Amino acid sequence: MDPRSEVLLRQAELFAGQTLLAGLPADDLLGHLPEARGWSWHAGEQGALESRFTGRSQFGVSPTEQAWEAAVLFLPKSRELTDYLLTALAARLGGRPLFLVGEKRAGIERAAKQLAAFGTPRKLDSARHCQLWQVQVEQVPATPDLQALARHYSLQLEDGPLQVVSLPGVFSHGRLDLGSALLLQHLEQLPSGHLLDFGCGAGVLGAALKRRYPESQVTLLDVDAFAVTSSRLTLAANRLEAEVISGDGIAAAPRALSAILSNPPFHQGVHTHYQATEQLLRQAAQHLQPHGQLRLVANSFLKYPPLIEQHLGPCQTLAEADGFRVYRASPR
Repeated sequence: MDPRSEVLLRQAELFAGQTLLAGLPADDLLGHLPEARGWSWHAGEQGALESRFTGRSQFGVSPTEQAWEAAVLFLPKSRELTDYLLTALAARLGGRPLFLVGEKRAGIERAAKQLAAFGTPRKLDSARHCQLWQVQVEQVPATPDLQALARHYSLQLEDGPLQVVSLPGVFSHGRLDLGSALLLQHLEQLPSGHLLDFGCGAGVLGAALKRRYPESQVTLLDVDAFAVTSSRLTLAANRLEAEVISGDGIAAAPRALSAILSNPPFHQGVHTHYQATEQLLRQAAQHLQPHGQLRLVANSFLKYPPLIEQHLGPCQTLAEADGFRVYRASPR
């Protein structure tokens, strides 16, 4: 069981009533707290929770309208996302407790200071390298407008400016990262057909693809509900139409694709994860047409070319700059 869940269960009597668990891990916590419900914005964790606890966890970027006796936020990585989530929960908890749990190395002590906007925070427990904090919501905030918290910026591309809308918690929030900037310079000569932006984030790549290849079908895929919402906002801001879907990894992608393009992240919270990218490289051929193409940007130090060649075919380096490389490969 996740150590954060273990800390909660040390104080299980506090969560015996109708409690909303926001950002909960996909472990057995709901099995120990039968009156609790989950709220997840990670498609993989939501899928695992739904398979074990059918109907007891929701997926999306805002909590349900239900009146809860208490709520617990599992600390996310982003401070801005934490602020939005705490405010969204506190807005529905006047006079009731709001809890925050997280790992010490994830910055739980710093994040606990954000509880002071609603009352007087106090630390309830410290164990398993985690801490549990509580605040009785005395200052009830207004329900936050998520879109009002978005950051907007413009990219100057070859075919004109592209407007980007980025929500809190989304990768490279409010700015273009170096990897995506490099990949955007190498979108030429893609095969016509169905294009996939894998790990779409704020939708920069997918929107650029749709505008450059308007006759192609474009799908944007991400595991994170905030990224999916950001991508839809970015497409709308540029008057573009494309399919945006949530899913956990390449297995959720359509088949018979003409090209898969990606700047795959390899961090999740305070931990480093390569699994999603490695699965992409292993399974990309199953989702590509015979003459389809994978085009990927990654940190230069990541040893992806051998994996690409093992599962796809010869790997060509199209560009290298600022510590990143753009790779291209097609199924054998």
